[in-house]
Amino acid sequence: MPDVIRRVDYYHTTIRDRPGESYKLLAQLAELGLNLVAFTAVPVGPNTTQLALFPEDSGSLESAAQRAGMRLDGPHPAFLVQGDDHLGALARIHQDLYRANVNIYASSGVTDGRGTFGYLIYVRPEDHDRAAGALGI
Repeated sequence: MPDVIRRVDYYHTTIRDRPGESYKLLAQLAELGLNLVAFTAVPVGPNTTQLALFPEDSGSLESAAQRAGMRLDGPHPAFLVQGDDHLGALARIHQDLYRANVNIYASSGVTDGRGTFGYLIYVRPEDHDRAAGALGI
């Protein structure tokens, strides 16, 4: 399958770094019928973790978060790449962005162990449209 590259929005929220806190938030989102296309968690201090939520539908997440009293920072733009895993897959993506003089300031990827991968790419907002052009979207 050829790579599928799409623009995605993400939102940050910060939680206490304690067992079960991510579970509570993710369970709440599931109860509200919200589907995530990606999720990351990164420590941001000795007692806090920053979650990045990549919703399938940004408007639904914003509405649900408001009803639940959840504080979100966003939306922020990113890219989600999904495709067949092969040697050099990420290098080609980086090459396309390099040629367009776009800096990737953060990224995260994973393979599924069965031959496909997912890759999140964060670029500066002022580079987002140029990056989209370089990625062919």
